[in-house]
Amino acid sequence: METRPLGETDHESTVMTFGTIALNWLEQEGADQMVELVLDHGVNHFDVAPTYGDAELKLGPKLRQHREDIFLGCKTQERGHEGTKRKLEQSLDRLGVDSIDLYQVHGLEYEDELDRITADDGALEAMREAKAEGVIDHIGLTSHGNPQLILDAIDRIDDLETVMFPLNPVVVGKDDEDHDYQAVLERANEEGIGTLGIKAFAKGSWPPTEELPERDRPYANWYEPVDTPEEIRDRFDFAASQGLTSVVSPGDPKLVTMVLDAASRYDRMDEAAQRSLVERSRHDESPVPEQLHH
Repeated sequence: METRPLGETDHESTVMTFGTIALNWLEQEGADQMVELVLDHGVNHFDVAPTYGDAELKLGPKLRQHREDIFLGCKTQERGHEGTKRKLEQSLDRLGVDSIDLYQVHGLEYEDELDRITADDGALEAMREAKAEGVIDHIGLTSHGNPQLILDAIDRIDDLETVMFPLNPVVVGKDDEDHDYQAVLERANEEGIGTLGIKAFAKGSWPPTEELPERDRPYANWYEPVDTPEEIRDRFDFAASQGLTSVVSPGDPKLVTMVLDAASRYDRMDEAAQRSLVERSRHDESPVPEQLHH
């Protein structure tokens, strides 16, 4: 599988990152098999978080067995120093490893959170200490929120090494500031910051729960995904052709095999095909939660 430099981290990430939230929906044996399948396809970048149910615990056994082959990204939703330190220790404990390759501020949504994170007793301070101690190697940030806020974070955090944000034909077609993640991509590329794309496979939000109760949704994703091999391949090729370092696989285990297949066969999507996909998706509902833009 193709690899690309993850910004200036010295790591070459595969063009697909395994979103390990998929493991949360499997028993341990199934989780082990899925990790082996992902590794067999050559994927070397894995992404986990404490908020992904018991994904950290399910990933643990195979992660320890194949630690040298896996570049491990983990996250924290804590914003202060002490909470971040505690959450990092908890993740290390649950994963059963002594270090994490990439530790990310998870789900930045509001300007005041950015103030809190960058304060003297904020999350970044704890991350920098952990980095100095060799417990983490790189510092990153994830956001589903306003692209302008991500640009502000890039301005304010001079040791930021990766950003994770939504990128798909639906948001590209929106053509407004609230969805201008391409500006984030360009800025990150200029600064030598690695870029990880999420929601590449999002079709739109689920219908309201009174129409489709959560238990009746066919997939465990936060959003309704595209789910045919052709659509998945189109979406993967589109996201990877935008110049992202890596595209994160969606949250439902039933989709992972198709994404692995698409990633293994990735061959750039030409401009005309990209434009056509944006036009077809332009009127779809944005899979980026609206309230995050206010």
